[in-house]
Amino acid sequence: MTRHDLPRGMIRASDTTGTHVGYMPGFGNDFETEALPGALPQGQNSPQKCAYGLYAEQLSGTAFTAPRGQNERTWCYRIRPSVRHVGRFAPIELPFWKTAPHVLPGVTSLGQYRWDPIPVPTEDLTWITGMRSMTTAGDVNIQVGMASHVYLVTQSMQDEYFFSADSELLVVPQEGRLRFCTELGVIDLEPKEIAIIPRGLVYRVEVLEGPARGFVCENYGQKFDLPHRGPIGANCLANPRDFKCPVAAFEDREARSRVVIKWCGQFHETWIDHSPLDVVAWHGNYCAYKYDLRTYSPVGAILFDHPDPSIFTVLTAPSGQEGTANIDFVLFRERWMVAEHSFRPPWYHKNIMSELMGNIYGIYDAKPQGFAPGGISLHNCMLPHGPDRDAFEGASNAALKPEKLDNTMSFMFETRFPQHLTEFAAREAPMQQEYIEVWNRLEKKFDGTPGVK
Repeated sequence: MTRHDLPRGMIRASDTTGTHVGYMPGFGNDFETEALPGALPQGQNSPQKCAYGLYAEQLSGTAFTAPRGQNERTWCYRIRPSVRHVGRFAPIELPFWKTAPHVLPGVTSLGQYRWDPIPVPTEDLTWITGMRSMTTAGDVNIQVGMASHVYLVTQSMQDEYFFSADSELLVVPQEGRLRFCTELGVIDLEPKEIAIIPRGLVYRVEVLEGPARGFVCENYGQKFDLPHRGPIGANCLANPRDFKCPVAAFEDREARSRVVIKWCGQFHETWIDHSPLDVVAWHGNYCAYKYDLRTYSPVGAILFDHPDPSIFTVLTAPSGQEGTANIDFVLFRERWMVAEHSFRPPWYHKNIMSELMGNIYGIYDAKPQGFAPGGISLHNCMLPHGPDRDAFEGASNAALKPEKLDNTMSFMFETRFPQHLTEFAAREAPMQQEYIEVWNRLEKKFDGTPGVK
């Protein structure tokens, strides 16, 4: 068994064919993987005695009686049951990580906002202490809505672990490289990739290349899923085979360890005398993933007009209302623009959904100035927005030959709920106070005479 390029005490697994691998492909698959030969029971989930003296334990991501196509659970075979991975809880304060409902008096969330990239401080910040909440939406207590965060990480977690009982996390790196050492295996993550960390999964985050900065969508509701393609059919957008799930790996290490838990927006710590990452084998469909955004295949207009931005949905977290998501994760990456006699950038609009955008790299075509890599914008529910004057004039007068939008990757966290600013977003983050003025130079062109102006 190889230990190449893994954290201290972490053992890379072989898959059930005996080949040493890091990831297994497929979204929503039923996986099985073991780090020691014969650790995974065959033919049943909970034998009277497990191999190697392991404990069988189920991690359920949905209600037991959820429909078969939506039911998610994973059976873990671990050195200690997870009741040994927690002790008495003590509340702690993480003042920059906020949870909905979080509506502050004196903070106006009604508006169109944009922020410069948040600088990474020189102080030591871990995945937990470096989280900076920008917006919250919905209510974590009834498992609807989301929060958006920026992470600023300069230091690895040392004998420290975290899990959220509130949410799954969608992680979008923008700078630096991180390693997520989870109960179910190891995920290395860099810009142009994303990771999904499910609710309840214990993990530690290490810095491979820092400092690290990126974005997080905290999903309180139903899990992210691939969107229905409708008439697009079976191919393009995000394909299931491009999602990668880690193979089993475990730590058998005695060390005083801190476990931090997020529950109903509150944070608690508990102390144990060993690593909780002790799953030697597992099988199931409730697991962490990574996905390379460069494998996303956009679909767009090839004759005229600009389709709705929903055509760029990578993942969607459904709500109880058909076609109206709790969250959509939307990607605007390199693509060809070929539409004839059409205004090609995103058009002006108001939307029932609230849209938080982040720039991973390059220039976003609707805002060629001021939206820097690492920057963020927020256009809340039913607030008008669209191209600035330069983008409008350029697109209105451009020669409509085929054009490649290159070196560009931005994304959107879109939710059916209004997004409320945190105090950090309103008062500490580098907000562009002049952003609202980008539309001031849009001119009245109407003169009452027919014809195209």
